[in-house]
Amino acid sequence: MTKYIGAHVSASGGVGNAVLNAEAIGATAFALFTRNQRSWVSKPLGDGEVEHFKALLAERGFDPRFVLPHDSYLINLGSPDEETLAKSRAAFLDEMSRAQQLGLTMLNFHPGSHLNKISEEECLDQIAREINLALEQTEGVTAVIENTAGQGTNLGWRFEHIARIIDGVDDKNRVGVCIDTCHTLAAGYDLSTSKGYDFCMEEFERVIGLHYLRAVHLNDSKKGAGSHVDRHETLGNGALGRDFFVRFMNDGRFDNMPIILETPDPARWPEEIVWLNSLVR
Repeated sequence: MTKYIGAHVSASGGVGNAVLNAEAIGATAFALFTRNQRSWVSKPLGDGEVEHFKALLAERGFDPRFVLPHDSYLINLGSPDEETLAKSRAAFLDEMSRAQQLGLTMLNFHPGSHLNKISEEECLDQIAREINLALEQTEGVTAVIENTAGQGTNLGWRFEHIARIIDGVDDKNRVGVCIDTCHTLAAGYDLSTSKGYDFCMEEFERVIGLHYLRAVHLNDSKKGAGSHVDRHETLGNGALGRDFFVRFMNDGRFDNMPIILETPDPARWPEEIVWLNSLVR
């Protein structure tokens, strides 16, 4: 069992600081924002900043394959509004390009929302078209779709949504999935029981295919199965419960990919990482 575990750490002051912040919590993987996630436009990464980041990764022993940049929450590739879609398209391409500049292999993103103005099918097909546009203009970076809790008009909470997006992506080698465990539970896949866990994994394989699984956001949930409420909890203290994390840490299907904590208390990340590793039989 080889699990690469970390958290979504701060890159404040420069992307190189994310490497140092990950090292400080005892991580072997990490996530970061490569730009201000609250702004549509950010200044480009400087050559010096890029080289510093790459040098720090090598120096501190991080494999770029286990670094998972996350795009801005402003981006909605499924937006029915032309202006928002245009801004989302440009920002998404910038995010993909930044990942490529930094020598990273993935960009994690939330698929999008229809805002009750277009059908689910139209929205999902549009998201696929937007992914295609970004892939055509970049190299070496996989677009990694994160499943959602299904709040509001957000799509991607059913595995069928994600399968439809993937079906519309031309280069299947450069699209993948990040499973968020809190979102999965909130969406109605009850990972808290052994039976529910097995069913969820079987559904993922049947509907999407495990060969598309690229990353995990490992979070407990404040709310129960089917709540459609995205509220993360510290590990073992929410609706998923301790037994889920034992099952997860001993499941080889999650080996050799970034496993990222987004739990609400960063001060606990070092002990959460130690605790998870202690669960491996």
